[in-house]
Amino acid sequence: MSESPGAIARLVGQLLKELGEDAFREGLERTPDRVEKALRYLTGGYRMEVADILNGALFVEEYDEMVVVKDIDVFSLCEHHLLPFFGKCHVAYMPRKKIVGLSKIPRLVEMYSRRLQVQERLTTQIATTLNEVLQPRGVAVVMEAVHLCMVMRGVEKQNSKAVTSAMLGAFRDRPETRAEFMELIKARGGLQI
Repeated sequence: MSESPGAIARLVGQLLKELGEDAFREGLERTPDRVEKALRYLTGGYRMEVADILNGALFVEEYDEMVVVKDIDVFSLCEHHLLPFFGKCHVAYMPRKKIVGLSKIPRLVEMYSRRLQVQERLTTQIATTLNEVLQPRGVAVVMEAVHLCMVMRGVEKQNSKAVTSAMLGAFRDRPETRAEFMELIKARGGLQI
């Protein structure tokens, strides 16, 4: 990924011109630089690593019940249209000797969401990473999001949400474990389906 300052700004200036705008008029003269700064922030996940995110926050613990972190805010950019999608992510795992600091789960979600994404891949990346790092008895991730590419253009369905899930281990193999997770994330403002 290019890190040369101004490269994106120059391209945005050209884009504005191609759209029929004057990139040098008062309201737009600083827009290319603002867009570059925003895009570098919104794609900052490319410059992050799982090891840095988890930062030594793995602990041996004799806890074997479900751990759930729900209602994690998600903001990402659809790789097909470069338009935002946003919503909530709910994550659970069932430890097998190892737990992770609770704040690290939202940081992991953010790392993957700060890349050009599709919701399906984002959901799977979170689950797969936790499964590889923790080697738990199971991992579950459910994400619900509003996609501006569906709301502002295309089918223009303002009230639609996409819901994706990734169930591994006990969450895939045991319907009662999956049902418990779904009940926990529905409780008090969680999943709205």
